[in-house]
Amino acid sequence: MVKKKMVIWFALLVSVLLVVTGCSDSEGGEASGDQKTIEFMHLWPEGSSKDHYEIVNKIVSQYEEKNPDVKVELEILGNEQYKEKLKVLSASGELPDVGMTWAAGFLKPYVEGDLFAPLNDVLEDGLQKKFVSGTTEAYAIDGKTYGLPLELNIAPIFYNKAIFEEYGLEVPKTYEDFKNVIQTLKENEVAPIALGNKDRWTGSLWYMYLADRIGGAETLTKAINRSGSFEDPALVKAAEEIQNLVDMGAFIEGYNALSDQEAKSLFMNSQAAMYLIGSWDLPNYTTNEDVPQEFRDSVGFFNFPTVNGEGSLNSWVGGPGVGLFVAENSKVKAEAKDFVAFFVEQWGQQAVTDAGVIPATKVDTGSVDLPQMYIDVLDELNKASNITLFADVQMDPDVAQVHLDAIQSLFGGEITPEKFTKLQEEALAEGE
Repeated sequence: MVKKKMVIWFALLVSVLLVVTGCSDSEGGEASGDQKTIEFMHLWPEGSSKDHYEIVNKIVSQYEEKNPDVKVELEILGNEQYKEKLKVLSASGELPDVGMTWAAGFLKPYVEGDLFAPLNDVLEDGLQKKFVSGTTEAYAIDGKTYGLPLELNIAPIFYNKAIFEEYGLEVPKTYEDFKNVIQTLKENEVAPIALGNKDRWTGSLWYMYLADRIGGAETLTKAINRSGSFEDPALVKAAEEIQNLVDMGAFIEGYNALSDQEAKSLFMNSQAAMYLIGSWDLPNYTTNEDVPQEFRDSVGFFNFPTVNGEGSLNSWVGGPGVGLFVAENSKVKAEAKDFVAFFVEQWGQQAVTDAGVIPATKVDTGSVDLPQMYIDVLDELNKASNITLFADVQMDPDVAQVHLDAIQSLFGGEITPEKFTKLQEEALAEGE
């Protein structure tokens, strides 16, 4: 009987302890409930975007110090993984409070689904004047702005000056010169161009430039906005030139199965002579201390060459890069809007000096000490006669998917140039 009572008392004691513990935990939750949490998802991992990664962490710390009642929780994914997760989260209505988006066609379905909050109120508080003209407009639909751009990019061809010098090569100004460079490198068993076309948008950059140089600055954009056709002869010819480059061995072996990160690594390990990518990659060639100084000193860039005398060297592929969105259903929307406004301003000030990144906000180049390559790219941006926004960003997501899949098939020789353009024309016409 005594033993039975002891068991009962022990059970009661455990119950009381559990209740007390539960109360303690509950009280702690309420106390911590005074501190609001902003979930922020971005696409700059430390491994591939070290300078960006560190600046984000610094700005987040600065914001938390200024706002001790707010905690910013980070989730970090690579570019392609980020896009996929954004789709999954949007389908379940569980977007982070703050995240990254691209402009134009990319954000359209998120806006139509009432997933992104309008940010006009944030801009009206004096922030609008700090942006380069035309950058926030790329994130606007029906007069409402749904993203605050962080970067402004153009896509140069970066090249290894040491490799060029070794084989007596000069920066090509014409497409014929460019093909001669490729041929010389091939003859010396050097991979001419690093390309990670598993990600497909990387191959799209090459196609866009050829479309620009062969058909003029407006041809591709007109095909996408439906004032023109994707079956324009110039766009077919641009596709033919892609396959000509493939046939002459311009791209590194296995390019269609390589990711952009893998291609970047090959270029940065001097295993390929050239690499076409956005100016967001400038930190790797200027300020990133993890990249050997010898390699950084050997990197230069050049404008995509003219083709048969057509096209302007000052016409670029590029435009606003990623921007910040605030989720419409965020439970901390006021704090999230305050955070993105703070982040954009700080990014504009710190990304320039700490990473050599060209921000979407205005830069006073005379007041900061900048790497020479940064100044050179900024000068090119300032004298650009045209900047064509990335094709997959211009397009609605469904059409962009057709474009990107067709790009990979074109590079792989699985479809003809005529089929390539027809697929996109049909997808664009269906979406009208």
